[in-house]
Amino acid sequence: MAFFLESMALQEIAPKQDKQYLAAIGIISVVIPIVVALLLFVPQTGKLGDVDVSILPHINALLNSATAVCLAVAYFFIKNHNEEMHRRLMMTAFVLSSLFLVSYVVYHFQAPSTKFGDTNGDGILSEIELAEAGIMRGVYLFILLTHILLAAVVVPFVLVAFYFALSKQIGRHKKIVKFTFPIWLYVAVTGVIVYLMISPYYL
Repeated sequence: MAFFLESMALQEIAPKQDKQYLAAIGIISVVIPIVVALLLFVPQTGKLGDVDVSILPHINALLNSATAVCLAVAYFFIKNHNEEMHRRLMMTAFVLSSLFLVSYVVYHFQAPSTKFGDTNGDGILSEIELAEAGIMRGVYLFILLTHILLAAVVVPFVLVAFYFALSKQIGRHKKIVKFTFPIWLYVAVTGVIVYLMISPYYL
C-alpha cells in the first residue's frame, strides 16, 4: 500500500515517461505475488508431464547465494565510490534474482511442496514427525514466511530503484535503496537458509 501511495505522489511530479514506467512496475508487482500465491496454495503438480525438476531447488540456492554475494560486494563498492563496479554487480544481482524467480515458478508448477519434518515424503505430517521436528519447524516456518512476504514486498521497490538509477534520478534512487537494499539482502540470505533447512526432506 505504501508503495502505491508513493507511486501516486511521484506521478504527480514525474514526467510522462516516469508515469508509464511506474505504471508498468505497479502491474508487474501485483502479477508476481498472485502467480506465486497460486503456485503455493493451488495444487499444480505435474503440469509439465514427466519433466524432472528435482535439481531446481539446488540451483535456486546457488542463485540466492550468488545474489547475496553480489549485493554485499556492490554495497562495498558504492561505499568506496566505485559506481561502475556497483552498477555491474547490482545488474548481476537483478539478473540472478530474475532467474531464481523463473526457476522457482517452474519448480512449483511441476513438483509437490516439501514439508519440513516430513521424513517419509508422503506429504502428511504425523504426530511422530511433528515431535521429531520440534521447535525447529517453528523456526523454519518463521524464516520461510518472512522470506516470502518480504520477497513480495521488495519487488516493486527494487524495480523502482533500478528505474531511478537507469534514468539518472540518483537522489530518488538513494532514498529508496536505504530500505530496499537490506530487505533484498535479507530475502537472498534467508532463501539460502530455507534451502539448507528443508533440503534434508527432499526425496
